[in-house]
Amino acid sequence: MLPTLPDVPLRPGQRVYFASDFHLGAPSVAASQERERRIVRWLDMAAQDAAAIYLVGDIFDFWFEYRHAIPRGFIRLQGKLAELTDRGIPITFFTGNHDMWMFGYFTEELGIPVLRHPVSLNIGPHRFHLGHGDGLGPKDYTYKFLKRVFASPVAQWLFARLHPNFGIGIANAWSQRSRISNTGKDDQYFGDDEWLLVYCRELEKRIHHDYYVFGHRHLPLDVPVGPGSRYVNLGEWVNYCTYAVYDGQQLALEHFTG
Repeated sequence: MLPTLPDVPLRPGQRVYFASDFHLGAPSVAASQERERRIVRWLDMAAQDAAAIYLVGDIFDFWFEYRHAIPRGFIRLQGKLAELTDRGIPITFFTGNHDMWMFGYFTEELGIPVLRHPVSLNIGPHRFHLGHGDGLGPKDYTYKFLKRVFASPVAQWLFARLHPNFGIGIANAWSQRSRISNTGKDDQYFGDDEWLLVYCRELEKRIHHDYYVFGHRHLPLDVPVGPGSRYVNLGEWVNYCTYAVYDGQQLALEHFTG
């Protein structure tokens, strides 16, 4: 059985929004703050008719929650999320490979559930499968091994023993070596060999979904999976500023000019 979320009914005029891979913190403080302001404007736009908002991983280029400390910055985003949840707009986070060390902070402070695995749910009349996408599909064995290590309670406990100035400093230096900080657009599309597309087609053989929605890949994609089924990748916000919106009839990729 796949993990599931509660269904999301839509009233007339309501829409559901999906975005991922903001990578806040990269490649520099100034660039990140400019992008953060754009994201806040996007959230203001979405809040006008949102039945729900899903933030599908790698919201931060690095995140680790100590028991009494969190990474510095990102206050504009956190304030806007608090405002929207206080207004009763449901927001859901998925962890990505850059922010898998999210624990209870966003749930306790903002009422935002944090999910670590792909889930299925009904939104309006359609069936969705959502997740960040890291570690799914064939190959990528090195990352899958590292993900198991980083997700282990032992690794998390050991990192938490480092003073935040040291631990977060090391992690921020490491994030500057990430592909989003150094390679620009990740623009190579592998067609039928796309790992997430392979994952979607294998799952579709067992359980039908109308839409598969992922991040991680950094390419805005809308690709057929099978009859009546599509794989949508949300792209990223360093280069593309793309997101997906569902209006009760169809899911569409859009670009936020803001």
